[in-house]
Amino acid sequence: MELSPAIQTALFNAGFVLLYLLLFFLAKWVKDRLSPYDLDEQLTEYDNVAVSVSVAGYFLAVTAIFVGAVMPGEGAGNRPDPIWWEEYLAVAGYTLGGIVLLQLSRWLNDKLILYRFEVNKEIIKDQNPGTGVVEGGAYLASGLIIGGSVYGEGGGPVSALVFYALGQLCLILFGLLYERISPYSVHDEIERDNTSAGLGFAGALIAIGIIIMRAVSGPFRGWVDDLTTLGLDVLVVFIYLLGVRFVFDKLVLRRSDLQTEIAQDQNLGAGLLEMVVAISFAVVLFFAL
Repeated sequence: MELSPAIQTALFNAGFVLLYLLLFFLAKWVKDRLSPYDLDEQLTEYDNVAVSVSVAGYFLAVTAIFVGAVMPGEGAGNRPDPIWWEEYLAVAGYTLGGIVLLQLSRWLNDKLILYRFEVNKEIIKDQNPGTGVVEGGAYLASGLIIGGSVYGEGGGPVSALVFYALGQLCLILFGLLYERISPYSVHDEIERDNTSAGLGFAGALIAIGIIIMRAVSGPFRGWVDDLTTLGLDVLVVFIYLLGVRFVFDKLVLRRSDLQTEIAQDQNLGAGLLEMVVAISFAVVLFFAL
């Protein structure tokens, strides 16, 4: 007896959930193999919050990549056709490729964004939560960019790699710009275990990742059109980064200033608010652009 279309669709979509679980555990295995620490040991024996936050960002990034791979074409939510297994293979292939790119992004982010100190030392030996928050935020930002790069139709792996490279470059440049426009040294504050500074920086990276994801995602319309759109969206990010700082300093912290609350007082609430404001503005821009 042939199953009804509704049951076929439900089973087809359930297959994506099972595929996600498989890829999730595979991503954890890759993380364990490439990390200079034992995750279970750091979490259970040392109660290392810095590692926990960093790995949480990694898992969210893997999820973002998987969602980007699932959404294009005749994916989840549609009735499977006779070549339904090709959909699973495509999603698995793009997600696995994204996991590989995520490892590259971590190395680039650690070396080019957090270049003034040894990230692994700060997270493992010093158990610096500020560093863990920033690395977790960088993971998620890169995951959003990768997810956006694989989302859409018509481009294929080549366009996904090109837009990933451009998006990752933009993320690094904006990470360096953030240090320049901040009223305090972000690196110095994070290195002295200032979690508040880490929250603000992580929020900015995630926010930038959201906007870049918007710029690199969608159907492939041709190199000229897509690169023009990317350039305009990057210009918006430049303006956005300056605007959010102004809004936060002048409207949210009206009786104080960012340097005092984060650099001097190490105010966790101020860092969290900066993070939320940055991400909130980015979400609005994501739907408005």
